[in-house]
Order: sequence, then structure tokens, then C-alpha cells
Amino acid sequence: MLTSLKKKYIGDKAFYKRYIFLATPMIIQNAITNFVSFLDNIMVGQLGQEAISAVATVNQLNFVFSLAVFGAASAGSIYGAQYFGKGDHKGHMYTFRFKLYATLLATLIGILIFLGFGKELISLFLTESAGASPEIALQLGLQYLSIILVGLVPFAVNQAYATNIKETGQTVVPMVAGMIAVATNAILDYCLIFGFGPFPKLGVAGAAIATVIARYIEAAIVIFWAHSHRSLNRYLEGAYLGFGIPKDILGPIIIKGAPLMFNEVLWAAGMSAVTQSYSIRGMNVLTALSISNTVGNLFNIVFIQLGACISIVVGQHLGAGDLEEAKDADNKMIVFSVFCCTIMAIIMFAFGGLFPHIYNVSDDIRALATKFIAVAAIWMPFCSFSHCSYFTLRSGGKTLVTFLFDSVFTWVVMAPLAFVLAHFTGLGIVWIYFFVCGTELIKNIMGYFMVKSNVWLQQIV
Repeated sequence: MLTSLKKKYIGDKAFYKRYIFLATPMIIQNAITNFVSFLDNIMVGQLGQEAISAVATVNQLNFVFSLAVFGAASAGSIYGAQYFGKGDHKGHMYTFRFKLYATLLATLIGILIFLGFGKELISLFLTESAGASPEIALQLGLQYLSIILVGLVPFAVNQAYATNIKETGQTVVPMVAGMIAVATNAILDYCLIFGFGPFPKLGVAGAAIATVIARYIEAAIVIFWAHSHRSLNRYLEGAYLGFGIPKDILGPIIIKGAPLMFNEVLWAAGMSAVTQSYSIRGMNVLTALSISNTVGNLFNIVFIQLGACISIVVGQHLGAGDLEEAKDADNKMIVFSVFCCTIMAIIMFAFGGLFPHIYNVSDDIRALATKFIAVAAIWMPFCSFSHCSYFTLRSGGKTLVTFLFDSVFTWVVMAPLAFVLAHFTGLGIVWIYFFVCGTELIKNIMGYFMVKSNVWLQQIV
């Protein structure tokens, strides 16, 4: 019995070598990105609570846009990984072309929404709190948003290129581009926020300018490398010699991809609605959540990227018609991801409370952030399993199922629970946060049975 379980859920050295080789560059890239975001958060935090709340609010809104772009790119990636696994480079090219169109369309819509309703959206998160002014935070938020908009186009184009590159198993190049970009971001953050040497002291605006410049640099590196290494990126052959996408490719991508695109947007919007419910308890809560989420992102990188690798590895197996290999790899990757995540959760629970003391905030906010970090650590392994289940279902093209599993669940369960507990109960905000995060248990049960049913185990190209 034990031997059978070990064979089913634990791989050999060759398996983990391949898996880790694929995942490590992605983890490193994400780690550096989140570490710089952490430093950025600290530097902005030196400007006061209003600055933290303003940037956190705009980033929450930008999070919805980013997920819209990810969803647009992911719609093509479902087929991209399988086309590459099949060896159909022309089909892979059409998925790339679709990603360019879809990500740029999502960007246009995002810019129009931010320009038209930016003030109203930011105001939803800003409430009265001791020692903080919502009016000042709103002005800083609008200033930050107006600059961030300039960097949305290169971000979108970069996602189209980077996802296709990763589908071919080349995860190092996006990592290097990301490392250079975040290093630039970190240096410019310090120079432009505080005014170092010849650079002016721009505060919150400086942080936004640094982010925009970094996004242009990252996109330029990825695009230049892809076009200068055409033998490794055969999907670029003919990519710009026309505009069309055959109906037999476009139709399935839209049918399978539409739920995924809507899912990413609605899930992100749902999480923003949850945050907005928390924020009615005061700007102190919003500031503490910003600190907690930034710290949590540092520890979440392992399970997030290991989960993302599932869509690549399993997708390639499915595209090649190796269904049993896909199922076997999926089982082993899920177990490995949850195991790694549990270790990270223990470390985060033990040492996460040290991070809030770096911020220039009140003791009350530090104490609140520490409790949020501990709660997030408790539920992190459960989030890992849900994340792996999501990418497993997605790799087999079950996007309608993932839509129900992810965004519908968020709007039907998490958002209403957060709203009711925050508005109509006397529970403390930490307990509200605990119970809302605890809904991950329901997703675990759903994910287990859906993955076990093997409904995702199919070749779709």
C-alpha cells in the first residue's frame, strides 16, 4: 500500500530535475519581483499612511487589470502549450497572434475605465481612520494612477511574448528580463521617491515613474531576444505577415478561453470587493492588509509558480497525446507543491511578524498586520492545493469548470461572507479575515473531486 502511494505521488530524480529546472527560473523571477515590490512598499511607507493607502488602493485596482491581461494571454496558452507539445508551430503562432490582440484589447478597456472612473474607484477603499486623511490619500492615488497608465501597453505586450516563450520550456529569458527590470525599478524607486543625487524628490509619483520605466525595459528585452532567436521561437514565423486567425483555431480559443478571460477579471474584482469590505473598518485595516499582502506575496511565490508549471508540463503531455503521463505528472506535482508550500507557511508563521516593524506606521497597524500574516500562513497550504487544482483543470481546457471553481465561488461565497461579517457583525477584523480565508476548505473539496474525476484529461488540439 505504502509503495503504491509512493509510486503514485512521489517522482524519481529525473522527474523532479525536469520540474525544478522549469520552475526555478519562474520562482526566481517572481521572488525578485515581489522582493522589489516589498522594498517599494517600504519606501512608499516612509511617506506616511496616506501614501501607503493610496498606492495600495491603486495597486488593488491595477491587480484587476493585470489579471484581465493574464486571462487574455492564458486563453491562448491553453492551446499554445498543447500545440507546442504536438509540434504544430503554425498553430502555436496563431495562439501568439491571438494573445497580442486580446491583451491589447484588455489594455484599451482598462485605460478607458481608469480614465473615466478612477476617482470613484479609489474612493471606494478610503474611509476615515485615526491619524489619516482620505482626501490626501485620494489625491495621491489619482497622481499615482495617472502615471501607471503609461506602462500598461508594454506590460500587455510582454505578457503575450513571455507566455509563449515559457510554453516552449524557456523560462530563463523572462526571468533575466524580470531581474533587470526589477533591479532598475528598485534603484529608480529610491532615487525618485526620496530625491537622490541629480534626481528630483517626487514621492508617490516617483514610485509610479520607476514602475513604468521598468515595464518598458522588461518588454524590450523579451521582444528583442525572441526575434533574435527565431530558431527557438518558431511561433514567430509569419506572426507579423498577416492579421487573421483561422476560424478552426480562433473559434475554439474563444469558446474555451472566454470563461478563462472573464474568470481572471471577475476573480480579481471579487477579491477587490472582499478588500473593500475589510476597508470599511478603517484605513488602518487597509494599510495593515497592504503590508500583510506584500509579505505574503514573498512566501506565496513557490506554490504559485509550481502551480503554473502544471499547466505547462501537463499541457505538453496532453498535446502529445500522453494522457497517462499527464495524469501521473499532475499527481506528483500537486503533492510536491503542497509540501513545499507547507514549509514556506511554517517559516512565514514563525517569522512573518518581523516584517511590519520595518514600516513607518503606528504600533496598532503593525500588530494588525502581524495577525493578518499569521492567518494567511495558516491557510496557505490549502491555497496551494486549490491553485494546483485550478491549473490542472485549465490545462485540459475545462475553462467553464475553472470559471465556476474560481470567480463564481469568489462572488457567491467569499465576497458575500466578507460583506456580511464586516457590515453586520461585531466580529473583529482579524476573525473576519480568518473566516473568509477559511472558505478555501470548500474549494479544496471541490478541487479534489474535480481533479480526481479526470474530466480535464483530454487532448484539445
